[in-house]
Amino acid sequence: MRFTPQFLDELRARLPVSEVVGKRVKLRKAGKEWKGLSPFQQEKTPSFTVNDQKGFYHCFSSQKHGNIFDFVMETEGVTFPEAVERLAGMAGMALPVATPEAARFEQRRRTLHDVMELAAKFFADTLASRNGAKARGYLGDRAISPATQLQFRLGYALPERFALKEHLGSHGIPVPDMVEAGLLIAGEDIPVPYDRFRDRVIFPITDLRGRVIAFGGRALEKDVAAKYLNSPETPLFHKGDNLYNYAPARQAAHDGKPLIVVEGYVDVIAMVTSGFAATVAPLGTALTENQLALLWKMADEPVLCFDGDRAGQKAAYRAADLALPHLKPGKSLRFALLPEGQDPDDLARSGGRGAIEEVMAAARPLADMLWAREIEGGSFVTPERRAALEARIGELANGIRDEVVRRYYRQDLVERLARTFAPEPARGGYGQGRFGRESVPRFAPRGAGPAGRPGGRGPARPQPSTLGRGPYQAASPQLATSPIMRGQRSAISRREALILESLVNHPWLLHDHLEEVAALELAHPEAHKLRAGIIAAFAHDHHHAADPAEQSEKMRADLAKGGFTPILQRLERAITTGAVWAARPGAARDDVLATWQQLVVLHQKTHALLRERKEAELALGDEASEANLAWLKDVSARLESLDGTEAQIDGFGELSGRFQRSV
Repeated sequence: MRFTPQFLDELRARLPVSEVVGKRVKLRKAGKEWKGLSPFQQEKTPSFTVNDQKGFYHCFSSQKHGNIFDFVMETEGVTFPEAVERLAGMAGMALPVATPEAARFEQRRRTLHDVMELAAKFFADTLASRNGAKARGYLGDRAISPATQLQFRLGYALPERFALKEHLGSHGIPVPDMVEAGLLIAGEDIPVPYDRFRDRVIFPITDLRGRVIAFGGRALEKDVAAKYLNSPETPLFHKGDNLYNYAPARQAAHDGKPLIVVEGYVDVIAMVTSGFAATVAPLGTALTENQLALLWKMADEPVLCFDGDRAGQKAAYRAADLALPHLKPGKSLRFALLPEGQDPDDLARSGGRGAIEEVMAAARPLADMLWAREIEGGSFVTPERRAALEARIGELANGIRDEVVRRYYRQDLVERLARTFAPEPARGGYGQGRFGRESVPRFAPRGAGPAGRPGGRGPARPQPSTLGRGPYQAASPQLATSPIMRGQRSAISRREALILESLVNHPWLLHDHLEEVAALELAHPEAHKLRAGIIAAFAHDHHHAADPAEQSEKMRADLAKGGFTPILQRLERAITTGAVWAARPGAARDDVLATWQQLVVLHQKTHALLRERKEAELALGDEASEANLAWLKDVSARLESLDGTEAQIDGFGELSGRFQRSV
């Protein structure tokens, strides 16, 4: 066969049906489709439709239906090979050489698909067997149900070095095929090839046809070199050209679901099970140009969802730089930064769909992200610094290849500069108040027109900044309070929830730990409010009650009177496992104390390491030295060692009527 399925699929991916048809038919957008007059017969009312998502056209007047190849053959009277050649020229693709070698290569690909399917079934069967208990426990802790495991075809790779190799060998698969498919590790210095994936939860990666082309594996032990391991580049798999959950997400996006990009496999699964079916993830790398093109084929403005810490902001900035040259009319990105310290999986488990919707609703346009980066932490007290800012944003706009989009970006950025640096009329211009030593920046209100006033041309009434006094720090009130900059949590973290839950259910802890409780760093504003309410209620009358159950009952009653019931309900939702028994009512005093001490120590260590990591990131940004890189890696490793430590806080003491279990 001259044209391989891979080549034809690539041709379809590069040429939307509307682009091919648009060469002959004047089309107009009609919802998710395009409409125009039939090219096959005369008509006055458009009955010809094109659907890019489904890859076909349909003519209701002539009942003709087909793909891009059919259209070229129908309208130009050519054969299939000639249609492919013309479309390849339009797409800028070189035609494959029709050789016996090409035919053998295509047959080889089909063979490798069979090998990968056998491997996927083996991993899935292992997960469901007695040997998969540990992996099922991990997935259960991540709230991934058995039904979801089947939906995503999750599996488990045994710890043995030759488990998969022997299984595939029993089905007649030769070792070279296993190596070529990326399932075995082989090399000149490796006398016996062995399984690439061992003691890992397995996430199959599929192509648009649903065929398994690669795997991702999540380690279950802490002392491994790589927490996540992906298949290598193979004849089937090129990680920069694929997305995890691509095929289901494409269908969901076509059905109107928002297209969301997250960072990992578990994040995708958490988002999908929370109702966001059109969620995808890159495959172990930063977003690539090819992946960006795939996203824009599915949606005009995908939402990129990153962690709200410094690393997440940097990832968002990299994605913005990647997209900027390729922007086209209607094609852009939006950015949603999560609460600091949380990923989509954390957010889905602690806050559910509502918390995710809150973050998605606050997603900001690409232009906002670029502006935020250029002014972040900048001091613009002199004309020279403001001129430098203007020059930088001019260079950004010049990097956009599309002339129309470039013109509008220039206009938008110029208006932002004008609003931000306009002189304050009441103070007589720049010199006296706007950029003086003690000046306070003022900004146009949300919705202001180009001249700074809603619907008007005159200067806007200055708005006081909430950012404090001092040398000019450029950031608008809207930007300062958005998830991009504020770094607040949309949901209370699990550990903070456990700490507060312990105090509500065991108020007697405050007798000896009141100062410790008051000094704890709490990231969520509602956690601050609830702690204050707990301390106030305890000071009121809880220390007089002798019975612990009575203390807890009174505490809850006082908190309800104070209007804390909604926060308490969200607190319960944030605790996604019942394993921390000692935080619950009825636990014995010794168990409660042991669990409390471990919770507090972990909380304090985590916050100290988060602060140190930020310092290390800033140091590495200032000086990319080996020492600073080693520092960042060391801090990250220590944070990683704390990850999952809370799983050991079982509190299953015999005094609480529970059996002690080993971890």
